[in-house]
Amino acid sequence: MNEPRRPSRFLPRTRDGWIATIAFGAVFLLAMPPVSHTLLNRIAPRVFGLPFLYVALFGVYVALIAVLIWAYRRGV
Repeated sequence: MNEPRRPSRFLPRTRDGWIATIAFGAVFLLAMPPVSHTLLNRIAPRVFGLPFLYVALFGVYVALIAVLIWAYRRGV
């Protein structure tokens, strides 16, 4: 009847899990409109003919995928 408490599945259990969670959250914040429109919204510079915002967001999305691949390879 009185089962022992199991650890939460929502909190990471390993150091690599914490690193992946915090890194993903920090990079994900760069993709959110208040941050991206404040920090990354530059009209004048163009990179490869594209506005800087598009290139910067592409870099943020690539970084998000890189964190997920890193976590997968570490077995998190």
